[in-house]
Amino acid sequence: MARIQLYDTTLRDGSQGEGVNFSLQDKLMITRRLDELGFDYIEGGYPLSNPKDEEYFQRVAEIPLKHAKVCAFGMTRRKGVTAAEDIGMQALIQSKAPVCTIVGKTWDLHVTEVLRVSLEENLAMIRDSVSYVKSQGREAIYDAEHCFDGWKANPDYALQTLKTAAEAGADMIVMCDTNGGTLPEQIAQFVRELQTHVAVPVGIHCHNDCDLAVANSLAAIGAGAIQVQGTINGIGERCGNVDLISVAANLSLKLNHEVLVPGGIQRLTELSRYVYELANMNFRSGQPFVGSSAFAHKGGMHVHAVNRLARSYEHITPEAVGNERRILVSELSGRSNIIAKTNKFNISENNEAMVRILSAVQDLENDGYQFEAAEASFDLLVMKQTGLFTPSFSLDHYRVNVENQAREPMTEAVIKLTCGSAQQHVVGEGDGPVNALDSALRKALTPVYAGLSDMALMDYKVRVINSAEGTAARVRVVIESRDRNSVWSTVGVSENIIEASWIALVDAFEYKIHKDRGIVRS
Repeated sequence: MARIQLYDTTLRDGSQGEGVNFSLQDKLMITRRLDELGFDYIEGGYPLSNPKDEEYFQRVAEIPLKHAKVCAFGMTRRKGVTAAEDIGMQALIQSKAPVCTIVGKTWDLHVTEVLRVSLEENLAMIRDSVSYVKSQGREAIYDAEHCFDGWKANPDYALQTLKTAAEAGADMIVMCDTNGGTLPEQIAQFVRELQTHVAVPVGIHCHNDCDLAVANSLAAIGAGAIQVQGTINGIGERCGNVDLISVAANLSLKLNHEVLVPGGIQRLTELSRYVYELANMNFRSGQPFVGSSAFAHKGGMHVHAVNRLARSYEHITPEAVGNERRILVSELSGRSNIIAKTNKFNISENNEAMVRILSAVQDLENDGYQFEAAEASFDLLVMKQTGLFTPSFSLDHYRVNVENQAREPMTEAVIKLTCGSAQQHVVGEGDGPVNALDSALRKALTPVYAGLSDMALMDYKVRVINSAEGTAARVRVVIESRDRNSVWSTVGVSENIIEASWIALVDAFEYKIHKDRGIVRS
């Protein structure tokens, strides 16, 4: 099958998403990663909009990219001036970008009510802008904004704008579903119709307001489009842009089109998480192909089938996109889940242990525990049920005091415990109860278990389980910890938030200690 161009606009359109803000360094790092994987075009920003985007184009020109072409984004010239005089057009040329992407109006409503120019002037703006970019030796991509809305409202005028861009020398005409409200069959119909009127290659740019951006983009490709514009993880304004992760995977693995460089598809999970990290956004666990739940199996019947024949419940292998299979443990689990999750302990032949583990999981989940996001606590449960667990200390008592001082509250935790043959009575201070307990526990245990000095608490989550009970409701606390080599999560449940936190905290310490002993592998 033919190669389909992937045009990434994460750094421009994606940055318009709520809460997304890339630094200059972030943008340069993402550019390198996209080029490394074989994206064809990288839209770096709008050089007239802010100093950061302007500097980006000067800096990226010094990077020897292997595959991608950098694009500068801008609008058609303003009314009443020539393209050569327009400051926006000049910013595009001065950006040094080899490709200029020009957005123009297709919908007559926008021409008359938003731009407030005549329909004829809009055509002149499109013609002058595209031809000027071409006269400066740049590749010109014309983004037809609100293309499908314009086609529905006034098809004759919409087509006129697109033919004008083609006649002016555009190298690519990209049909934009800017409002994200068009259906796949309409996308395909209009893409086919445009190709009967222009000889210029056609691309597609979809937004996800109807949750159809991927379907719409694939429909456009099926109708003859050769370029897809979108963002990594679908970030962008409102409901986001089309997710190029899903587009690339579908084009390659389902439709056998050539995309990215050889091996690029196998790095999609890595790319997805890389962009999430730089954007300071949480991963979407249910994200197709690359989410942590994309190949997660919970029901015992499913797991039994997957263990026998993975493709019976998986449409592709997780490794095809760089992801991994996960077996979840819950009250829905069967023996197959337990066997799959306990392979590291070599106890699959111990039927009695399997029964005990499954029974313990079901009892604890009935009390409000969940182990999907607390696999370290599950490993400790398995060790306790099979005799592999040795308590690292025994608690006598703990006490937490919060004193409301003049400026800010101070929290103090007192712990009395026995570690080995020695009794410890320590005090720790912190910003809150969990921080204070963590501090005190470290003081008591680190002299005996030196590896704890490498451990850090990364995240703390609280969820009310039975909210109908009001202030007596149970809470579930999940704590995420890490050391130099791995990350693990632990869980605690209680009517008392401090006790729930203590249970999860102790599990975190015990897991680290047993991991350092080599009893459990992360």
